[in-house]
Amino acid sequence: MSNSLNPYRLDSGAKQAFVRWWQRISDDKAESWARADRASLKHAHDVLALTCTPAYQRVYQDMLAARGGVAWPAYQQDRIAAMVGLAAHVKKGNSPEPLSLPKAMSYRPEGVDRNPVSELRFLRLLDAPDIDALYLGLRRCLPLIKSQIDVALMADDLFEWGDWVKKRWAYDYRWPDKATA
Repeated sequence: MSNSLNPYRLDSGAKQAFVRWWQRISDDKAESWARADRASLKHAHDVLALTCTPAYQRVYQDMLAARGGVAWPAYQQDRIAAMVGLAAHVKKGNSPEPLSLPKAMSYRPEGVDRNPVSELRFLRLLDAPDIDALYLGLRRCLPLIKSQIDVALMADDLFEWGDWVKKRWAYDYRWPDKATA
């Protein structure tokens, strides 16, 4: 199996198609179809609802074509749906370097002593029993982090979701300081 079709990684062609799509729909001057697609994806309440939108099916077909037409297994299709649904909520930011999800969830601006996403909420994300629960939890976290993250890193993390991603997130998250006795 070639490296581009590694079953555990989102191949570069599909990821590039995903990022290009996100750039089109997140542009402030986006065409009407892009604004409509973004709105319909933002209203989908779970992974099933996402997969049933024409907006999702269009980006999925673009990603599939960029991959040479080789379909993903059903569980990875659900991960792609979660990526697309979350990306519809992500805004282009002014930050010179968009953050990964765990870094954004624990980024503390100057003078702030609390993470935007609490330790308990973060732990619940790591313990999500399935991609639907993870999607819902992340969708609720995006407003807390001002919806500004690196969509390519998010795509990799959701597609590859498993113990090693959870461990990396645990290392990347800035855990709250505890008072010493």
